[in-house]
Amino acid sequence: MCSNGKAMGSRIQPWSAMDENVPFDEMYASDGSVREPYRVLKQWIEEQPERALTLMQSDAEGLFRKLGITFAVYGSDEGNEKLIPFDVIPRIISAAEWRRLSKGIEQRVRALNAFLYDIYHRQEIIKAGRVPEKLIVNNAAFCPQMMGLNPAKNVYAHIIGVDIVRVGPDEFYVLEDNLRTPSGVSYMLEDREAMMQLAPDLFQRSRVAPVETYPENLRRTLQSVAPDGSGSNPNIAVLTPGIYNSAYFEHSFLADQMGAHLCEGPDLFVEGGKVYMRTTTGPERVDVIYRRIDDEYIDPLTFNPDSLLGVPGLFNAYRAGNVTLVNAPGTGIADDKAVYTYVPAIIEFYLGEKAILNNVPTYNCTDEDQRAWVLENIGDLVVKEVHGSGGYGMLVGPTSTKAQQAEFKKKIEARPDNYIVQPTLALSTCPTYVQSGIAPRHVDLRPYVLVGDEVRITPGGLTRVALKKGSLVVNSSQGGGTKDTWVLED
Repeated sequence: MCSNGKAMGSRIQPWSAMDENVPFDEMYASDGSVREPYRVLKQWIEEQPERALTLMQSDAEGLFRKLGITFAVYGSDEGNEKLIPFDVIPRIISAAEWRRLSKGIEQRVRALNAFLYDIYHRQEIIKAGRVPEKLIVNNAAFCPQMMGLNPAKNVYAHIIGVDIVRVGPDEFYVLEDNLRTPSGVSYMLEDREAMMQLAPDLFQRSRVAPVETYPENLRRTLQSVAPDGSGSNPNIAVLTPGIYNSAYFEHSFLADQMGAHLCEGPDLFVEGGKVYMRTTTGPERVDVIYRRIDDEYIDPLTFNPDSLLGVPGLFNAYRAGNVTLVNAPGTGIADDKAVYTYVPAIIEFYLGEKAILNNVPTYNCTDEDQRAWVLENIGDLVVKEVHGSGGYGMLVGPTSTKAQQAEFKKKIEARPDNYIVQPTLALSTCPTYVQSGIAPRHVDLRPYVLVGDEVRITPGGLTRVALKKGSLVVNSSQGGGTKDTWVLED
């Protein structure tokens, strides 16, 4: 957009003022003025000498490489491990904006935990006709083994990531909920650490809410849901599939930050209905397991008998109340993309309140009229597999080919219940440092929520950015990167 050879101050321009058709820009108003939260950042950028941001970007890459902050791309011809791209220009949210967001997020996670308790007990919401029974009991994410089980503090989803997009000054939408094993929080923490090292003078000019308390808050949350009789310092283990998992860095990082044990399945065993960890000094009782493996692989005696990742007898120990699993098995039913369409009704049913944060309007392909309209207009829509994730199993209509559209039409006609369809949202943009200089790129936001003795929401969360011009796909596996997210304090 701008040439590389000029002073840094001339390389950032009010692009919103130049094109009336661009999406909502979080930095510039339509008249070209800088929005209040970004004024300090704009001034700081203009003060930077030539190539300063280029050097910062290079230093950030070196720092991340040294720390080993990578993710795996399965099936990639470039090798499994890749450095996650990081943008040195932070995304900024005002205190007033964050208050509304956090209030809506807390409402949502409270309702979803109430929904999970009900679904695995009396199923009142089904009896009331607010959610179709077949959507629950025929769903692959529903876990019949959880029926009648009362987890500690009646909390099912202790760690939640809520994906949020912005399309206007006061328009935020929840894109999806992540209640199984939401990832990415290590990137949020390392992004902040990198920015504090790279731009300490910018931090001194702004009152930025801290995120570095997350590991301690995670530990407090896990301790608060330990089984009765665990004492004042329950023993916590992070259960990982191992070094070949795409998020292994995060598993190791969080265990280290919490002072918890990092374990693989063979490191644990069940005896007398209790879970123990093998150590050089003998067996050690484990009270809470933050598991980063899917439901199917937790316990070969209860779920997949071929699993080598889990712990035989673990689910029975959990059912007996001798260990807490975080998140609980079966939480996936609450973040299923088909169930997502009912979340506003779920909030109203359990809390008696209207949803503060709206869902993205969603078409139900099992409805004949809606399906016919979707098939006719697929080139303008986004199609998602109900159980898809990571940017896979989806079609972004406006950037797809006719052949891809034809393929997805066949898929929808064959399995209408396997897809949801949404309009193509004009996701907001933030200034991003790219090869040509500073340019707008689309972003989303994943705030992280901890639910135990109380609800703890980290200010901001992880901003993911679509680094390719015009792209709406922010997932790192699809070419996206991350930004530090600043919530300004009053």
